[in-house]
Amino acid sequence: MRDEADSVPELVMAWGQGWTVCRATPDPVAVPGGFRIEVGRPGHRERTVLHTYDDDSLRRFGRTSDRPGTWLKVMGSPEVLRSALPDGWTTTAVNHLMTVPFEATSVAPPAPYDLRVRTDGPMVLVTVSTPDGTPAAYGRLAPAGEFGIVDQVGTADAHRRRGLGSVVMRALGVEATRRGLRTGILVATEDGRALYHALGWTVRSEVAAAFRPEP
Repeated sequence: MRDEADSVPELVMAWGQGWTVCRATPDPVAVPGGFRIEVGRPGHRERTVLHTYDDDSLRRFGRTSDRPGTWLKVMGSPEVLRSALPDGWTTTAVNHLMTVPFEATSVAPPAPYDLRVRTDGPMVLVTVSTPDGTPAAYGRLAPAGEFGIVDQVGTADAHRRRGLGSVVMRALGVEATRRGLRTGILVATEDGRALYHALGWTVRSEVAAAFRPEP
């Protein structure tokens, strides 16, 4: 499959580009081994994502990046990241960089839900709603070259275990193929990985993360 041939650095840089579209932040700025984004939100002022690094560069980043609300994500083991950072950093649960070849498949939500698709500039928003219009499940898709970045996928608690997350993911795949996007990229939590794996997504790298707490 073509997506297996894409390198992790290429996937990471594309993911950063699409993530900024989905989150309405400034564009990513390239830095050695990755990119930086000025997110500008409480507790998440900026993030640096690295696909290539060594122990020395991680230690240097940990010493010099002392701004509260700074996040660091790296492709690799959380143990390596944790051992390189000094006191003052908080590590988080491991995530997973995943890819899939997009396919246009039939998709329909179970009754009584409705499937709604709308666009906001280059971004596609898919929502599965109840008859009164209440969102039950949702997700976003943003282009980055031939890649499609999937983000902010979720299901409301009252509507879980009804297959709605799968409906959203398949609908995003349909919209991606309509736009000529060939490969999907997302970063999944440990819980989300099982859903995406069942839909054909492949883990390409662990994603370790740490942050400087903001009072």
